Amino acid sequence: MKPAKLPFHYGWLIVLSGALTLFACLGMARFAFGLLLPAMRQALELGYDQMGLISTSNFIGYLLAVALSPLLIRRWRPRLVTCAGLLLNALCLLLISRADHLSALILFYGVVGAGSGFANIPSMVLVSHWFRRNKRGQAAGLMIAGNGLAILAAGQLIPWVNAAWGWRESWIILAIISLLAMIFALLVLRNDPAEVGLLPHGRYEALEESTFVGSTNGKLLVHLGVIYLIFGLTYMIYGTFIVTTMVEDFGFTEAKAGQLWSLVGIFGIFSGVVFGSVSDRIGRRNGMVLVYAMFSCAYLLAGLGAILGSWALWLSVFFYGSVLFAVPTIMAAAVAEYLGMERAASGFATLTLFFAAGQIIGPGSAGLLAELSGSFIPSYLLSAALTTIAMALTLRLKNRPPNNHQTAREIP
Repeated sequence: MKPAKLPFHYGWLIVLSGALTLFACLGMARFAFGLLLPAMRQALELGYDQMGLISTSNFIGYLLAVALSPLLIRRWRPRLVTCAGLLLNALCLLLISRADHLSALILFYGVVGAGSGFANIPSMVLVSHWFRRNKRGQAAGLMIAGNGLAILAAGQLIPWVNAAWGWRESWIILAIISLLAMIFALLVLRNDPAEVGLLPHGRYEALEESTFVGSTNGKLLVHLGVIYLIFGLTYMIYGTFIVTTMVEDFGFTEAKAGQLWSLVGIFGIFSGVVFGSVSDRIGRRNGMVLVYAMFSCAYLLAGLGAILGSWALWLSVFFYGSVLFAVPTIMAAAVAEYLGMERAASGFATLTLFFAAGQIIGPGSAGLLAELSGSFIPSYLLSAALTTIAMALTLRLKNRPPNNHQTAREIP
């Protein structure tokens, strides 16, 4: 059924739905957790290692969902899987608001991770179906901007709700947001442009899906996966514990830490769009090298903040936020180019397994290291070293050739 005439391609509504999905299931349900940790730690008497364990349970759930997503997407299609994931999130976030014991928090937050995976994977896969190569980076970036908006909103909302009512009410609000995102996705999402009588948006290019002929092998997939694993490992160490570092190591109040965390959200809103568009022009490889260089600066400055002073922390937040969602954006845009359209869904799911594995390793190991050292500083320095390794690995990838404008035409 063709929709009513719109002044823009229907694909942009798919992007909006995806942005709201990521706002709810990743931006809010995951990144708000760092803002809730100080209050939850005090109320429930949690140790650093227990904080890391709760966060790790979320990523274990996410990893399981990623493994199952290709099967579920083939059977029930992206729209239904996305909506089911968001509904599952809403129910478990509500249960977390009533939890009193560590075991319950681990269980429910682990299921939230699974719901996030079921919602996120099909949303990102739809980019390859609805947009051609010259528009994928921009579309993926706009979709992932939902995460940045969520961080900005959480930085303002969560400290205020915590102060006015308490951390339990914050979880209830997160549940309501997830439910609203599910309703919007149910109304708007479509699995394929053909369902509404359209073609993918963007410029058609001859052999555009065969840019890397001969490279669709397991070795390339593992290479990309390790690069993605390093991102998952390092960015969640910072994202989970930087607010705790601000409060406990730098003496920030929760409100001030929340304001600084909001800056991450402001910068993050544009990170995917900017670097997705940059990678459309200079290639996925070159774009990722630039992104990892900025991550290295962010982690190094956080690790040296005690020596350099609080200005290093502010600069670290700038670098981190500026590239926060650039790697997922570039990966979502690159998967069809490196692996072919027919392997885009399974390839992205496999890469996300690496990403999720990194997220499992990161917070848990950082929590244990902090319990031993009394600080998260060593984890930030280790993260800087790992992202430098990711830069070297990325440089070994092929870069896509320039667009072939002579054989291109615009598809409405």
